[in-house]
Amino acid sequence: MAQEKIFADGFILKRREKAPDFVLGSLSIKLEEALPFLNSNQKNGWVNLNLMISNTGKYYVELDTFVPKKQEDNAQPAAPTPSVAVDTEDLPF
Repeated sequence: MAQEKIFADGFILKRREKAPDFVLGSLSIKLEEALPFLNSNQKNGWVNLNLMISNTGKYYVELDTFVPKKQEDNAQPAAPTPSVAVDTEDLPF
C-alpha cells in the first residue's frame, strides 16, 4: 500500500534551464512555513526530506517517512565458524 505524500511546507525547489549540469537547482525556504513543519516532523532532532520531480516535470520537496524495519529478537544467530586444527610442526617459521 502506497503511503500518502507529505509535501514539505515552506520549501520551494527550482531548476534553472540554463544552469550547468552540476547545479541541481535552488532551494528557497520560507521560515514562517518551514519552521512549524520541521518542528512537527522532527525525530531525534532530524527531518529527512526528498527532492523529487513529478510526472509533469515540476520539482518539489517531500517528507521522507521511511522507517527501517527493526530486526526481530527471535532471529536465528549466524552459524558459528567451525574451528580448524592446524599442524604447526611443518611450518617454516
